[in-house]
Amino acid sequence: MSEILSINDLELGGAKVFVRCDFNVPMDEFLNITDDRRIRSAIPTIRYCLDNGCSVVLASHLGRPKNGFEEKFSLRGVAKRLSRLLDRDVIFAEDVIGADAKAKAAALKPGEILLLENLRF
Repeated sequence: MSEILSINDLELGGAKVFVRCDFNVPMDEFLNITDDRRIRSAIPTIRYCLDNGCSVVLASHLGRPKNGFEEKFSLRGVAKRLSRLLDRDVIFAEDVIGADAKAKAAALKPGEILLLENLRF
């Protein structure tokens, strides 16, 4: 049986790192995040990547949208909260695999963070 690796076991030096997060946070009727513990729990991993000269692409889902894009399930608010918690800009892609996400991911520089729109869209 093989060992489970930790991110600390990897040589990251300057890599572009994709991190699947759980940003499925509760929100009130005004789309305000009411509990950001899930966002805060990702911060040590994000900071570790940044401290090792990486650029970071984050992906998550939020809620259960039924018919494609629904504003109430957008991760835009999560990007704002994450930016505030990290005290740095978080670039937001309007899609997951479309032109906006591809262009922003390709242009990402070391030390920058990109959050993709809700994976369930």
